[in-house]
Amino acid sequence: MLVRKTGVRALLSLAAAAAVTGGTVAGAQAGTRTDLQRSLDGIVSAGAVGVQAEAISGHRTWRGTSGTARLKGGQPVPRRGLFRIGSTTKTFTATVVMQLVAERKVGLDDPVERYLPGLVPNGENITVRQLLNHTSGLREYLEDTQKFPLKGQDFLDRMRFVDHAPRDLVRAGVRLPPPFPPGTGWRYSNTNYVLAGLIIEKVTGRSYAEEVRRRIIRPLGLGDTSLPGKRTSIPGPHAHGYIQVTKDGTPRPVDITRLNPSWSWAAGEMISTTADVNRFFAALLDGRLLPPAQLKAMKTTVPFPLPNGSTDGLGMVKMPLPCGISVWGKDGGLHGYMTQSVHSEDGRRHLTISANLREFAFAEVGEAIDKTVTDAFCGR
Repeated sequence: MLVRKTGVRALLSLAAAAAVTGGTVAGAQAGTRTDLQRSLDGIVSAGAVGVQAEAISGHRTWRGTSGTARLKGGQPVPRRGLFRIGSTTKTFTATVVMQLVAERKVGLDDPVERYLPGLVPNGENITVRQLLNHTSGLREYLEDTQKFPLKGQDFLDRMRFVDHAPRDLVRAGVRLPPPFPPGTGWRYSNTNYVLAGLIIEKVTGRSYAEEVRRRIIRPLGLGDTSLPGKRTSIPGPHAHGYIQVTKDGTPRPVDITRLNPSWSWAAGEMISTTADVNRFFAALLDGRLLPPAQLKAMKTTVPFPLPNGSTDGLGMVKMPLPCGISVWGKDGGLHGYMTQSVHSEDGRRHLTISANLREFAFAEVGEAIDKTVTDAFCGR
């Protein structure tokens, strides 16, 4: 499932927490390594099939895994395995939009109608900024469950290998009644980021995928990061994800690793590794990808309607921790996979995790990862 913010305390925590963990790197303290490995093991005990993570602190890098790459068999999760990053794609998309803002090709407070005339009802009153921070009032196209069945056998039969065009995704979203006028509330919606991808294409004359490759992937040397489009496979070593399907009254896990991610497009299609995602966020937060004014705008937040105090910037989230510090990051999930990248305010610590999952274990895994992130950033 493409991670949505509706009811996602567990998913934000999941995302934030897990990246810290266990493996082997010279200079890491053995006690800390043991604690973090224990936390990874706890995520698997909570219901993940497997988990991999990379933690960076200063000049030290630490990679670790727990669990297995498949439900059956003892093969470990690849330490540098690829995975579907889901909504963490949004940070890449938002960064390209902000680069276009810096180049004066897009205005943050320009109306959507200026770039995509006639596509969005009330588009003259919805701004690019409101797309990126989810205050546009546009509904989530995935709420049309007749058109987009995300669960069980219906997903396997009607969506798994189906091609979806971005404009069709938008049309499905804008057919649903808006929950509030633009700028008067907050509601997570993948429709916003499909529109952001279309604006990139309109302004540059190139595909959004090519712009992400040209502006981010190639300059940063993210050799394991890709935008699959309609490609169904993961191109390299990877763990497998699962969904639950009920047949003859009996629930069973189905390997969902291969799928066509075009239904998530600029909102959630990308494939990457923990190392590449960490490298991307490090470059973003230290100013290598954006001028100071655009990075500041990206980090200007609006509150979630959630009790944990998290706030939403333009493509990334600021999350307060119990010890009084805050971290920046972005969660993500696509069927069978859950991701988050989490980073300290001073830019010295970078944590990214991917868990390969069974569909029914989201809440339990989220709680385990919540504990991990607190241990990782706050200590004990």
